[in-house]
Amino acid sequence: MIRDSIKGRAWKFGSNVSTDSIAPGRLISLRANPAEYARHVLEDARPEFAKEVKTDDFIVADKNFGCGSSREIAPIIIKLAGVGAVLSKSFGRIFYRNAINNGMLLIECDTDRIEEGDQLFVDIANRIIKKENDPSFSMPFTLSDKEIKIVNEGGLLDYIEKYDSLDI
Repeated sequence: MIRDSIKGRAWKFGSNVSTDSIAPGRLISLRANPAEYARHVLEDARPEFAKEVKTDDFIVADKNFGCGSSREIAPIIIKLAGVGAVLSKSFGRIFYRNAINNGMLLIECDTDRIEEGDQLFVDIANRIIKKENDPSFSMPFTLSDKEIKIVNEGGLLDYIEKYDSLDI
């Protein structure tokens, strides 16, 4: 599914949101049922998040989002919860690869000027973030064509199946 843009609400989180906060460890038995696990995404950090997040909303974090263990289910349940993208100043390295490989869009950018509840418009094709009610806000971001192609196909395995190659 090729998407050129995403529009949704910003949900603010702080620094060092771990994969254990994203996918609560006490519920790890749900990893065999990712859709059910998604109903509990980030509930230790914000109990209302999983119930109130809408399709294409954004997680907006400070720095080091997805740190900690290499729990591959974490980006999967964020995606299944309907989140359009995660914006953060930085990401845990393994989380970043797991997210892209599973078709979850991550954008590394300065999140200081984004507030809770802001309506954001992410222009993926032109790599710019805008706020719906602030025409002066325009923040460019960097994302490789390779990452966009992998995410647009739903993840690395879907990309390989479609194109029968890693020539991205």
